[in-house]
Amino acid sequence: MILEVRRDDLRTTRAVDESPEIGDGQARLRVDRFALTANNVTYAAFGDAMRYWDFFPASDAGWGRVPVWGFADVVASNAAGLDVGERIYGYFPMGSGLVVTPDRLTPAGFVDAAAHRAALPPVYNQYQRVAPGGDRERETAILRPLFTTSFLLDDWLDEDGMFGARSVILGSASSKTALGLAFLLAQRGTVEAVGLTSPGNAGFVDGVGYYDRTVTYDDVASLPAEVPTVFVDMAGSAPARAAVHAHFAFSLKASCMVGATHWEDPPAAGELAGPQPAFFFAPDRVVKRRADWGADGFDERVDAAWTAFLESVDGWLQIVERDASALADTWLEVLEGRARPETGYVVSP
Repeated sequence: MILEVRRDDLRTTRAVDESPEIGDGQARLRVDRFALTANNVTYAAFGDAMRYWDFFPASDAGWGRVPVWGFADVVASNAAGLDVGERIYGYFPMGSGLVVTPDRLTPAGFVDAAAHRAALPPVYNQYQRVAPGGDRERETAILRPLFTTSFLLDDWLDEDGMFGARSVILGSASSKTALGLAFLLAQRGTVEAVGLTSPGNAGFVDGVGYYDRTVTYDDVASLPAEVPTVFVDMAGSAPARAAVHAHFAFSLKASCMVGATHWEDPPAAGELAGPQPAFFFAPDRVVKRRADWGADGFDERVDAAWTAFLESVDGWLQIVERDASALADTWLEVLEGRARPETGYVVSP
C-alpha cells in the first residue's frame, strides 16, 4: 500500500495497492516504520521545483508519492550481497514497500541504482544496513534526517563566519530542523539564537532551552534593528520573511530559505529590503563536505553531533505511534500544522 497525494491539492489522498515483481539484481523492502514531520510537507510543497516527486513516481499523472525516512526489512532479494532479513534505513515512499536495485554494496549499505533515480541528488539514494532491533529507531526516523540539515546549516554559517552577524533568527523555531540548528548554535556560543514562532508555540520554544530568546511573528519589531543578523527561514512564510527584512534592512547579513512549514501563506508583495533570500539545498552541501572531508570524515562529524543532540531530546520529544489505518489522517495533521511541536509521529504501515 502506498498513500498518494494530489500534487495540486495536498489534502487529497488515495491508497494504491501494488506488488511489482522483482527482477534480476533487485530486492523488495517491506517498510516497518517511518516518520511524518514538517520536513515531509516541504518535500511535497517543493515536489516539482526540487524534483522530490521523481524519486517514487506515482501511478497516474497529477498524483505524487511523498518521500519519508524510516526503516524496512528485506523480504525478497535477487540482488547478490543483500539477504532476506536484513534491516535497512533510508528514503521510502509514504507506504509499506519499495523495490530497489542495490548497487555499490558495502558492509555499511548500498545505493539504489534504479534508472529513474540516476540524475537525482545521490544523498537520497543511499541506504544503510542497520542492526535489527536497534536502539532509538523511532527517534532516528523522526529527527536524524532533519538534524543532518541542521548540521549542514550550522557548518555553512560557521564556514562563513556567521556572515559577521551577532544574532541568528530561526523562523518556525518549533520545527525540528530549527531545534537542531538552535542546539548546535548554543554549543558554539558565538551568536545569539533567536526563535521566531507563533504565540501558541512560544512556551514550547522557550522551554526547550536551546534558544537565547523567543519572539513571536507579530513582535519582530521588538528586536534591536541595528544588530547584525542572519535569518534562517524554516517556515517559508512570505509575510514573516518580509517583516524580518523590513525591520532589519541592511543589518540583515544573509537570508536563507530552508523549509515550508507555512506552505499556504500568501506571497509577499514588493521588493524585500536587505539581501535577497537564497535557498539552502542540503544535498549540495553534503556533496561539498564529502569532497572536503571524505565520506568517512563527513559521517564521523555528523554522528558526533547527532549523538550529543540525541541526549538532549528526551526532555521534550513525545513520540506518537500510528498504524496504516491512521496514515491519511496523520498526513493531514502534519500538513495542516495541527501537530504539536513536541510530537513526533511514527507510522507502521
